[in-house]
Amino acid sequence: MTLTKSLTIFTLAALLSASSLAVTSFSNVAAKDFNTQLLNLQQHWAKVNYQLVDNAQENGFENLVKQAKTLVADNPDNAKSLVWLGIIESSYAGAKGGIGALSLAKKAKKALEKSIKIDDSALNGSAYASLGTLYHKVPGWPLGFGDDDTAKEMLEKAMLINPNGIDSNYFYGEFLFDEKEYIKAKQYLTHALQAADREERPLADEFRRIEINQLMAKVDKKIQRTKKH
Repeated sequence: MTLTKSLTIFTLAALLSASSLAVTSFSNVAAKDFNTQLLNLQQHWAKVNYQLVDNAQENGFENLVKQAKTLVADNPDNAKSLVWLGIIESSYAGAKGGIGALSLAKKAKKALEKSIKIDDSALNGSAYASLGTLYHKVPGWPLGFGDDDTAKEMLEKAMLINPNGIDSNYFYGEFLFDEKEYIKAKQYLTHALQAADREERPLADEFRRIEINQLMAKVDKKIQRTKKH
């Protein structure tokens, strides 16, 4: 092999290596940028969901929906962005109420189902927990798609994927409370309170624990009444 040919091969190998490193570096930057945007969405959701009320809250959710849709458009094959689009739309539905709420709930259902098709374990199975809650809270036929059997199935799938999560345990505990299974509800709510803190989402954890304690108080009252009878 001539010196010139050796140098050519070496140069080509170096260029290919540099190109590979550049692609890897770009992918890492893109992933970091996505995660930053997703965390920003999550943190803003907590503020809008827990700290705003009335028109300010509705406007906040409307802006969050737009941001989530942009994130989905930029990352169409990423289940995490779809999960959060669904969460935001379902939260907006809860804040809005009325006929408009059902339309948002249907959109949330569609986003969550699409995320499950891509990766049902994304964000520790959060899509199942949110979808189960939607099926539980939305009216049934002929007004909506609500179905407690499907809700139970979805919530149990969330528990299988994330048995120690604060949200998965809370949502299942809430479902069991509504189904008048108070002893079981207390077990899951207790487990929810024992969940590890999410360091990057302190506000969401703080208010979720408040919700859990409020529901736990209701559960205890129901259990006490049952014992008296």
